[in-house]
Amino acid sequence: MPLIRVTDDLPELRDPVMVASLDGWVDAAEAGSRAVAHLAEHSVLIADFEPDAVFDFRSRRPVLDVMDGRLTELRWPELTIRHARAGERDLLVFSGAEPDFRWQELCADVVELAGRMNVSQWVSLGAVPAAVPHTRSVPVMTTASQEGLLAPGEISAPEGLLRVPAAALSAFEMAVVETGIPAVGFYAQVPPYASIGYTAASIALLDRLAGHLDIPLDLAELVEEERDQRARYDAAADGDPILRDTVAQLESVTTDEESEQLPTGDELAREIERFLRGQSEQND
Repeated sequence: MPLIRVTDDLPELRDPVMVASLDGWVDAAEAGSRAVAHLAEHSVLIADFEPDAVFDFRSRRPVLDVMDGRLTELRWPELTIRHARAGERDLLVFSGAEPDFRWQELCADVVELAGRMNVSQWVSLGAVPAAVPHTRSVPVMTTASQEGLLAPGEISAPEGLLRVPAAALSAFEMAVVETGIPAVGFYAQVPPYASIGYTAASIALLDRLAGHLDIPLDLAELVEEERDQRARYDAAADGDPILRDTVAQLESVTTDEESEQLPTGDELAREIERFLRGQSEQND
């Protein structure tokens, strides 16, 4: 039985691109989620997934609003695909909470929908923790399912083997690629102390997406948000000697000219392992 629920009124699309990002793993500081939320601001829902079948509500609890002692609203985690336009390009924005269950069944549903809607390319957006400071430009790693999908100036992949726990996002991408749909991924590197979000990474991801697809994106709102956020990080570093020392150490190994250099697979794996340990401690 399909886990996906598709609207009866599907739009007519021309060579649509599926742009995907899920929260949780491979979404450090929610940079990828924030990027796709921006894409979906003026979008139309075309499909969602059965939440009772794919989420563990004890690990990902619904959000309850209580107003003046009265239960007023319960918001359940969602996993959706929405249709948006960017210039002359049709985008299918796949976003929401990373599912807990039935990944392989979900992959089959996503593959079926991608085929039905003639998706021409898949683009994954995400973010990973890395030894970078907020005072430098955001490095973005890339992946591609085949040569020639990325222009020479877009390619920035870590060297060596990178073996980490897989995200549902990657499972979906690989399932789609197996059907012959090409795929690329853009993954921003985020400072380890980015606890209030990192809009700079969201902007970097959207800049890469816009360049790759040759589409116009209005990022003015995000740029203003990033300016305010940058000021908060600067103030925090000024007021906290430990954070100030951390930023200084990261800056000492990351110059403006070197900011696009990427860590090796082993270095990145160590950063990700530290991030996962932190996530586990927060959940406990």
